[in-house]
Amino acid sequence: MSDVVERTLSALPGLLGQHDPGAGPGGAGGPGRVSASSRLGSLIRSITALTSKHEEEKLIQQELTSLKATVSAPSTTLRLMKECMVRLIYCEMLGYESSFGYIHAIKLAQQGNLLEKRVGYLAVSLFLHENHELLLLLVNTVVKDLQSTNLVEVCMALTVVSQIFPREMIPAVLPLIEDKLQHSKEIIRRKAVQALYKFYLIAPNQVQHIHDKFRKALCDRDAGVMAASLHIYLQMIKENSSGYKDLTGSFVTILKQVVGGKLSADFNYHSVPAPWLQIQLLRILGLLGKDDPRTSELMYDVLDESLRRAEINHNITYAILFECVQTIYTIHPKSELLEKAAKCIGKFVLSPKINLKYLGLKALTYVIQQDPNLALQHQMTIIECLDHPDPIIKRETLELLYRITNGQNVIVIVQKMLDYLKESQEEYAIISLVGKIAELAEKYAPNNEWFIQTMNAVFSVGGDVVHSDIPNNFLRLLAEGFDDEKEDHQLRVYAVQSYLALLEEEDKLYPQKFLQVMSWVLGEYFSLVTDVDPEVILTKLHSLLKKTFVTSETKAWIMAAVTKIASHTSCSKTVDEIIQELSSSLDTCLRQYAFELKHLCEDKALMKTLLPFDASCSDLVVDASLSFLDGFVAEGLAHGAAPYKPHHQRQEEKLSQEKALNFEPYGLSFASSVSSSGVTGRQSPTGLSFGSDISGNSAETGHKETNTLKLEGVRKLWGKEGYLPKKENKTGKENEPQPVPCGSLLAGQVGEAPALQPVQGASLSEEDKEKQQLASTLFIGLGSSAGVSLMGKADTATQKFKRKSKITETQQLSEEASDFQASAASDFDPLLDTVPVNVEDSEGSLHTRLRKASPSSSDTVEDNLAFETPQSLRKSVLDDRISANRLSQSSLFADGNIEIFQPSSGAQCESASETPLVPSLAEELEELPHSEVVGLCQSDALALHLCKVWTDDSLLLIVFVSNKTTSALHAVNLVFEETEHFQILESATSHFPVIEAQSVEHCQKCVRMNKVCTQAILPASVSYQSEMETCLEFSVALSLMDFIRPMEMTTEDFGKLWLSLSNDVKQNIKMSSCQDSLSAALDTLQQKLKLHRVDVIGNEGILACQLLPSVPCLLHCRTHSGMLALWFRSPCAALPDGLLYQCQKVMEES
Repeated sequence: MSDVVERTLSALPGLLGQHDPGAGPGGAGGPGRVSASSRLGSLIRSITALTSKHEEEKLIQQELTSLKATVSAPSTTLRLMKECMVRLIYCEMLGYESSFGYIHAIKLAQQGNLLEKRVGYLAVSLFLHENHELLLLLVNTVVKDLQSTNLVEVCMALTVVSQIFPREMIPAVLPLIEDKLQHSKEIIRRKAVQALYKFYLIAPNQVQHIHDKFRKALCDRDAGVMAASLHIYLQMIKENSSGYKDLTGSFVTILKQVVGGKLSADFNYHSVPAPWLQIQLLRILGLLGKDDPRTSELMYDVLDESLRRAEINHNITYAILFECVQTIYTIHPKSELLEKAAKCIGKFVLSPKINLKYLGLKALTYVIQQDPNLALQHQMTIIECLDHPDPIIKRETLELLYRITNGQNVIVIVQKMLDYLKESQEEYAIISLVGKIAELAEKYAPNNEWFIQTMNAVFSVGGDVVHSDIPNNFLRLLAEGFDDEKEDHQLRVYAVQSYLALLEEEDKLYPQKFLQVMSWVLGEYFSLVTDVDPEVILTKLHSLLKKTFVTSETKAWIMAAVTKIASHTSCSKTVDEIIQELSSSLDTCLRQYAFELKHLCEDKALMKTLLPFDASCSDLVVDASLSFLDGFVAEGLAHGAAPYKPHHQRQEEKLSQEKALNFEPYGLSFASSVSSSGVTGRQSPTGLSFGSDISGNSAETGHKETNTLKLEGVRKLWGKEGYLPKKENKTGKENEPQPVPCGSLLAGQVGEAPALQPVQGASLSEEDKEKQQLASTLFIGLGSSAGVSLMGKADTATQKFKRKSKITETQQLSEEASDFQASAASDFDPLLDTVPVNVEDSEGSLHTRLRKASPSSSDTVEDNLAFETPQSLRKSVLDDRISANRLSQSSLFADGNIEIFQPSSGAQCESASETPLVPSLAEELEELPHSEVVGLCQSDALALHLCKVWTDDSLLLIVFVSNKTTSALHAVNLVFEETEHFQILESATSHFPVIEAQSVEHCQKCVRMNKVCTQAILPASVSYQSEMETCLEFSVALSLMDFIRPMEMTTEDFGKLWLSLSNDVKQNIKMSSCQDSLSAALDTLQQKLKLHRVDVIGNEGILACQLLPSVPCLLHCRTHSGMLALWFRSPCAALPDGLLYQCQKVMEES
């Protein structure tokens, strides 16, 4: 260890730039001048010589005290400050806070020479995080260094920007970094690309307008710049792969050159050419080729070459092989590549090395969805991995079993997961596994008893670390029930009986969440068990209240159960005892519950009315206006009470009384030409006070605004001055888990499995026979495609517990919307007559899956059909064709043959030979703004078309269902699936009992956006009965602009609403030659983005819109030096970013 320390210390002078020309061998610098490396070396040697942590803390505190005195002294030179910073960095790296030196690190970066600035920037990047308030002091220094002619200063500034830089200050440096993409030095271009990648991660919409420059970086002559751009493209392709299909050829060419060793030897690692570059490119190709035969065909050769060349036995080549396997199974399949990838997985799984075995299991888990036959080939190895001493191998094996679970092997797999849970002490593993077990139990439970016992085991073993969604979903399932009332009754009865049996064990300690579940079920369904006296249940709950390990929250659940049971009993001594005991409790909540229970018991009729049986799913009528308080309010006002003030008014009054520092950055600080008119703080964007005595001449006011200095704090504001602080969400920590030993709570026998095939005719040992028996139970059901559980994809297996919707859920887009709705006008501007039609948004999904039921088997085969992208949506709709290739391979048991249906490599879409029926809108809808009628999908018998209609308060999707045959179609069902982004109002299903031959039916769906996104997919499916049951799946692309409407308001209302909003985004956009004036730019935004122009004041304009149904977004525009400065504000944090992207897109297109 001492050798390593000495070698490190000898290298420090060169690293820190310590070169004193006047210092001779004897140290001619004099005894008073000790270099930074000597001081740091002395500190490191002293620490390594210590024997305890206490001695280290004492030494570091002495060093920090000395450093604090040195850096605070006014006589300290920059050279000495640099030496102190080096030691402070070392102390921080050891975990000791040295916050007193943060400001001095910034000063050193601002004032020092190159070496001192280098140390200052290094210290700042290590000391501060990107949200630190001191970073604002570094912005001007970064801007100055970016404009420097010294390459070293520019590199240092770019490095700091790519590591830590506040999101709000991006507009100040973005134009300068854009210019650096054209720099003659490749290191500058590379660092500029890295800085833009950082910007894309923290504020993607602020760099949307320079995507063309990213393409130039991809084609840069320097390989380092090209490699840096791959990070940006990987991120962008993850979000939207369809927009970058045209770059597939470029990525394939780059990968061919890398694999062929065309790059410099500097990129090699252990004789492997640019391995990390290969991994990035393989991931990109996998995303681009997914479900796209034409794109995948371009990359088959290079993937084959990558597999062939990655044969060196080294960890880095294993990583490349793993990425190759993932890519091959992600893109459109090719049989030759699949065989080679399967061999690689087999080598990994069978390897004695733990790391390679883990890679094999990881790859097998990934590809099991596409090729379940691989699991059958390696089933004995998987069984052995269940008993592997390495817990990571065990966990990955359980993940693999989770992916292949079906109704036939669920009992065995869940038992294996529970066995692992009982042994595991890792909180992460417990949380992950209990979620998987709960999902499998709900989906594949063979009977009610097994389901309840499994959930009991989950709550017992998982403890209080179980995610709250699991008990909530379990209770909701019990409350909502299923389509079968008899099943509902049996499940609830068994749950009550199970919990009563568990409470018989008085010394048993159960987790708090499990006790809460027990309490709720016993209180809700106690009357279903007729052979148990309610007094017995009350006695058991009373004993729980006396337990010291029961928390106050759980006691509240127990009291709620006691109250429900007491409402259906005439009189109870136990209830009286509970009231008497808790009336003097030190816990105020329990005293309150006892007080309420006492008064409810005095009026049994009222108690039964308030607590009806099994009413947990009943809808509650809530008086949102609180009209029952009108009398109280009137009485208070009559006695002189202060009237209620809205939120924004209280905020204004509060801010007018206290002056806070304004941390809002100057969005245009980088341009000296507009420094006199920068917009700052939470002020009005135009600088006008509508309630003041300023003249209403907007032109004159705008002229003054441009030619005079705009000072902070002047009264020319909308409303009151000050800074509106953003709200901070604070979440408390959950209780620590309590590990509870639990016996086996599962019961049930596993059905007989098919007999195993003889293995090479050799006699098997007892251990081998047990493993093969276990394999036959674990992998049963994989011989049929219907039995394979494809997690993340549509599963054709019948779900055991199918909930029926009793509760109507409403999702609200913003919790703050109610604070300002009173001050905002709710009327729309009339929609424009000419509404732009986005062809891409109207286009349906390109991936349709056809599912047909076999007349001879109940199994269902699901095939993916990939369609080519139509060049024009006006062309005739496409015809589906599929040819299935059957791949079967024998397994270790008798009926282990598996059938895998894959589309033929030559399958493609052709134009329909017959002219389809042309649907048209109804007369009342023709008058509204609407899109063209475009094709969604079709089969031999049926065709679907879509038309969007934009109303004032919603988006209507008109779906036309055309019967192309000469016979009637029966039982046609059209179902839209609700996603996290969209909500279907009213019913998401439309049913057509009969569609006559050569006729068209239609339905309309009203859609709302729940979660803001630029563009997303709304999946749907249509099924019908002809000669056999057929199902077509399709999707509709919807964009943000489908849900944006103009919002009328006055300038005064705009000002009030502006001050109440806290989420804002700023960006500068270059104006084209045809948009040389503010009026032209506002016309473009108003027409194409459906915005309402509120007012124009000089060179500034204000516009307003709203996201349906009533989420406002305000826009302030200002022109300067050929730039358009945009400033958005909205109560929804994601809405300004989405509209900013649309603005950039519209301005570039126009």
